[in-house]
Amino acid sequence: MPHLEETLARLAPLAFAKGHGTGNDFVLIADPEAQQDLSADEVSALCDRHRGIGGDGLIRAVPTRHVQDAQALHAEHPEAEWFMDYRNADGSIAEMCGNGVRAFVHFLLDQGLVELAPGESLPIGTRAGVKHVAVSANGYAVDLGPWRFTFPVSAEEKALDSLVETPGIDAARPALSVDLGNPHTVVALQQLAELSAAQLTTIPRVDPAPPHGTNVEFVVPAEPLVSDGIGHITMRVHERGVGETQSCGTGACAAVIATRHWAGYPEAEAWDVRVPGGVVRVKFVPGADGAEHVELSGPATIVARGTVG
Repeated sequence: MPHLEETLARLAPLAFAKGHGTGNDFVLIADPEAQQDLSADEVSALCDRHRGIGGDGLIRAVPTRHVQDAQALHAEHPEAEWFMDYRNADGSIAEMCGNGVRAFVHFLLDQGLVELAPGESLPIGTRAGVKHVAVSANGYAVDLGPWRFTFPVSAEEKALDSLVETPGIDAARPALSVDLGNPHTVVALQQLAELSAAQLTTIPRVDPAPPHGTNVEFVVPAEPLVSDGIGHITMRVHERGVGETQSCGTGACAAVIATRHWAGYPEAEAWDVRVPGGVVRVKFVPGADGAEHVELSGPATIVARGTVG
């Protein structure tokens, strides 16, 4: 790998913004002419927290028509003008990011690249398909589309398909795998003290190991789980290719999906998920395709703008 300072110097001058959604932070780059197809080394250098800009990932805003591996998506959904090219902090490609897509739309608005009136939604191309984002009372809401358990599960089953070992937790814990266009493994804990003890600087060991890695969520349900029609859980997460993050949007949804299943599908209008960076809200909504969709809402903020070099 080239020297980090040399890599950053090669990128200069590169305009960027720094944004986050409940502490899940991103380097954001506008690339309307598709001139900044960054390498893994360049992404890693920009996301370095000590010698770069710093972030859990990098998001490039590029027209969908210019993305080589999104041509089929563009042909089927020409209305999705902008593509969220998302990379993890280590430079690896990721399919989707729930906090990231909210920050992405906020960035597009900040840059004057799109308009979004109240009551309207904006279609965004991602490697997990088209996601629709709208303004909400707590920031932005994104329809993440239909979800599924990674392995077939009936309503009667406990749905425990793997074991997770994590430093700080005394034994391997059973977990449930959820697919939201990106992979998740959800572990239920009983006490907030257990959640605090988990050492998520180390990659949790998942058995059987998913072929492309997984995001691992550790969840503690509130007691009572549902109050005044709202479900409540607390979560920490180790993100694939990043490490522990302050928040994970698709992870919050996966955590709610697993918790709702384990609890026997209690009635709740919505679910509030408390993460180290704040609170996001998860709802289940009917999709036009007849499937149950999951909607994530929460804040998105731009905190800085600058130029590399």
